[in-house]
Amino acid sequence: MTSSSPAATLVGRFLVAAPSMPDGRFQKSVVFVCKHDDDGALGIIVNNKVDDLPLGQVYKQLGIDGPKAAALQPVLFGGPVETARGLVLHSADYRRDETMLIEGGLALTASLEILKDMAGGTGPRQAWLALGHSGWSPGQLDREMQDNAWLVVDADPTLVFDTDLEAKWQRVLDRLGGKGGGSGGKFDPAFYSHQVGRA
Repeated sequence: MTSSSPAATLVGRFLVAAPSMPDGRFQKSVVFVCKHDDDGALGIIVNNKVDDLPLGQVYKQLGIDGPKAAALQPVLFGGPVETARGLVLHSADYRRDETMLIEGGLALTASLEILKDMAGGTGPRQAWLALGHSGWSPGQLDREMQDNAWLVVDADPTLVFDTDLEAKWQRVLDRLGGKGGGSGGKFDPAFYSHQVGRA
C-alpha cells in the first residue's frame, strides 16, 4: 500500500484494481481519480475501451467533421455510471467555463464544444473521450480501500494518455516495483494476493 490513508484525497492519482478485486467490472482496471471529497468520488477508467466505437464514429454520429486520425482512436469505457454520457479527460492547456481542473495538470470537460474543438485541431494537446465514469457515494471508496480492493499509485499524464491500453494495468503496477515483492522492478500480483487479506 501507500502512505496515503483512505481518508486522504486521491484526486490526481491512479486507483489500480488489486488482483483480489471482487467487482468484475473493475478487474485489471486503472482509474484516474478526478474528484474525491465528502460528496463521494469520480474517476475515469483509462485502460478500457468501448468496443467497435472509435472517436471518428462518434464525430460522425454527432455531425462533426473530424480528422482521419480520429477514425482509429479508441473511446474509453470510463466506468459503469451514466454510460451514455461523454466526458473528456484532457491536458489542462485547454479549458472552458465548465472545465474541472485536476491536480497534476489534467482537466475534465463535458461538452459538445470540446469535441468540436478537438476535431478542428483547437482542442487540448492530449485527450481521451470516455463514455461513462466510475462513481462512489460518500464513504464508499474509503470502505473499498480498507477492503484492499484498490492500490493507489501516483499518476502522470504520460501513463494517462498512453495508448497501449492492454499493458497499462501492469505498467502502472510496475511503478510500485519492489513494494509489491516483485523482482527487477516488476510488481508481482501473486505476491500481493498472498500478502493482503481482508480484515
